Amino acid sequence: MRIAVLSGGGGWHVLDLVRAARQLGHAAEPVDFRTVAAAVGTHPGPLAGFDAALVRTMPAGSLEQVVFRMDVLHAAVAAGVRVLNPPRAVETCVDKYLTSTRLAAAGLPTPPTHVSQTADAALDGFDRLGGDVVVKPLFGSEGRGMVRLTDRETAWRTFHALDRTGQVIYQQGFVRHPGWDLRAFVVGGKVLAGMRRTARGDWRTNVAQGGTAEQVELGDGAVSLAVRAAAAVGCPLAGVDLLPGPGGDLSVIEVNAVPGWRALAAVTGRDVAADVVRFLTEEYR
Repeated sequence: MRIAVLSGGGGWHVLDLVRAARQLGHAAEPVDFRTVAAAVGTHPGPLAGFDAALVRTMPAGSLEQVVFRMDVLHAAVAAGVRVLNPPRAVETCVDKYLTSTRLAAAGLPTPPTHVSQTADAALDGFDRLGGDVVVKPLFGSEGRGMVRLTDRETAWRTFHALDRTGQVIYQQGFVRHPGWDLRAFVVGGKVLAGMRRTARGDWRTNVAQGGTAEQVELGDGAVSLAVRAAAAVGCPLAGVDLLPGPGGDLSVIEVNAVPGWRALAAVTGRDVAADVVRFLTEEYR
């Protein structure tokens, strides 16, 4: 099978996927999203010549560029190319508000959330959420751009700064957690592996923000929650982040449609990239 690994131009995960695919007997090559072109009626469709495509990262770009790239993925699926994750799932998970609505509609526990477009509305949401919130970029990952607000004056200044730059203000009530969360790596409706990520001098547990990782055997409740969360957003491949509250009950914090596994592979010893490629080539339709 010929596999395209779509990304912003390389990186560890791209190389790991290409390595795993080639070791499993497939032809694989990195494809930079920014170089993808398409034609209608005169040439083969986008990603012609590939049997499958793995979406690794979506590089930054203008609204038109990002929409076009998603259109290319939809067109590739229509042409019979296996695209993992499917474009609709990528569209859902890149948008935290849409992800939150899908999780809530599925009856899954997730922190109370308020989303607004003005500073005044955001301040009202801050009060409704108890005056202790985490503000996150609507589009973003790995804990980048998140800030915890506990003071109304600071919140007011922050919201006005976001308002002035035309940002959508997404905030969630802060979950008082024990300093760690769980990451479940879901592939094809099953949890492949799990790890516990512990914060280091901060409330953010993301490994990319300095948290440390260790392998953990997830309990039945965590496994069920992770699988249901991935299904709710339509992701055959997902990194699901679960956070324990004061009583130990888990909430779904995020579902990542392009999950990283560098730390997971290190602490579990699994060849996660090979697992992903096997699923794509042997099970995914």
